[in-house]
Amino acid sequence: MRCELCPYRCRIRDGQRGYCQVRRNNGGRLETATFTASVAHLDAIERKPFYHFGPGSKVLTVAGPGCSFRCDYCVNHRLSQYGREEDAPWTGEPARPDELAALAHAQGAGLALSYAEPSLAPELTLALAEYARPLGVPVMWKSNGFLTPRAVDLVAPAIDAVNIDVKAAEEAPHQRLTGAPLAPVLAAVERFRAAGVWVEVSTPLIPGTSADPGQLRAIAGLLAAIDPDLPWHLLRFTPDFRMSAEDPTAPSALEDARRAGAEEGLRFVYVERALGAEGRNTRCPHCAFTVVERGIWETLDNKLADGGCPSCRAAVPGRWETQQ
Repeated sequence: MRCELCPYRCRIRDGQRGYCQVRRNNGGRLETATFTASVAHLDAIERKPFYHFGPGSKVLTVAGPGCSFRCDYCVNHRLSQYGREEDAPWTGEPARPDELAALAHAQGAGLALSYAEPSLAPELTLALAEYARPLGVPVMWKSNGFLTPRAVDLVAPAIDAVNIDVKAAEEAPHQRLTGAPLAPVLAAVERFRAAGVWVEVSTPLIPGTSADPGQLRAIAGLLAAIDPDLPWHLLRFTPDFRMSAEDPTAPSALEDARRAGAEEGLRFVYVERALGAEGRNTRCPHCAFTVVERGIWETLDNKLADGGCPSCRAAVPGRWETQQ
């Protein structure tokens, strides 16, 4: 049996699992371990991170096990590396999409799949959307974007917004860090956008890979070529897993990266914490008026009126209405 979910397109013999360790051939039927859920506390949508989608709203996060990447820095490795690491057992419960959608609706929240890799859970995503859409509950992903075009086309109608990690600008460093090629990730950014899904991009500054100034500038250039209005989130590296001996990202490196993003043509470049409010606020790209003010993980003031700047009336790209 061949799995068509990610670009590895694993050929899986009966009784065996694919590279992701969460999809198995059982007598000619493809089974998944990802129709399971661990429900975290309510998050602010800004923590996913989404800055141009439903500002100030809340998100109920659901996670299944597994990942198609094997990043050595992963802070969620006990969940994402299920099936590969001895300390990565899965103790989740079978998912009840109807109950999850109802719970999110009752809390006035959206639903997000995060912490591990949501692209390995298309069945759960589609089921959540089936119950969430009639309630006005949006469905979001925080994803590595490593999908086949066929898989993107399958899940895109069920997803309102996706934040995709772009961790390198060239194939070799991306392969070293993740074990996977880069091209499908960039293709997914464009394909989700073409399907009408709101897309934001995150880049963690990983020592030896994306923390290199040349890589960061090149990533920014790739994204600006897709769309200068793509929101780009620069994430501070936190030592963990097999990279626990490395140093956290210095604020000066984040500031340099933010400057490089702007110089390469990106209009919305964000740093969550290390640079203070100026790293989080959204400015009108036409007149520089501050249209959205944010705390660390919250929206403090949204001055936009129908998606437009109150100062110059120019449209600011985003899905700005709070969901529900």
